Amino acid sequence: MTISRKVKKAWNLVTTVIVILVAAAAVLLVGLRLFGLQTYTVLSGSMEPAYPTGSLLYVRKTAPEEVTVGQPITFVLNEDLVVATHRVIAIDAENQYFYTKGDANEAADGAPVHFNNLIGVPVFHIPYLGYVANYVQKPPGLYVTIAAGAVLLLLLFLPDLLGLWKKDEKAPAASDPANGSSDTGPSETSPGQ
Repeated sequence: MTISRKVKKAWNLVTTVIVILVAAAAVLLVGLRLFGLQTYTVLSGSMEPAYPTGSLLYVRKTAPEEVTVGQPITFVLNEDLVVATHRVIAIDAENQYFYTKGDANEAADGAPVHFNNLIGVPVFHIPYLGYVANYVQKPPGLYVTIAAGAVLLLLLFLPDLLGLWKKDEKAPAASDPANGSSDTGPSETSPGQ
C-alpha cells in the first residue's frame, strides 16, 4: 500500500513543525543554561505587570557590585531556599544588603537581602512558559512528557517502518535485461565514460 504525494507532503510538514516546536521548547527550557542563564518560574503576582504570574524568568548570575537601585534582582529569600524576584529600592553597600519591594506590593519587603543571597538579574521572561516548565519537571507531567516524546518519535518514524512511503513501483523498462528485451536506442552515460 502506498500513500499519495499530498498526504506524504502534509505528513512531512506536520512532523517537521512538531520537531521544530519540540526543539524550540527544549532550548527555551534547558538549552539557555549553556549560556549561563538560570530559569525560575514566577509564582506570585508581586512583580506584575513586569513579570506576570506563570512566566519563565531567565536570570544571569551577577556580582552584587553590578546591581543598581531600580533594578530587579532574583535572590534566595529565606533559609527554606525560597527564591524571589523583586526590585531594588536601596542598597547598603557597607553592610552588604539590598532593600527590595515587589512592584505590585504596597510596602517594601520586611527583611533586607544579603549580598550572599543574590542569584542574579533577570534578563528576559516568557509569559506562561513557567507553568509548562513546572509541569514537566515533576510527575505526572514528567511521565506525560516522556510518553509524548515516545509517541512523537513513533509518529515520525512509523511511516518508514511500515513502508508507507515506498515509491510507486513502475513497470520494467523496455531495455531491462531482466525481462528479456533489449533496446538499441541511445543510452545515458556520465561524462568521461
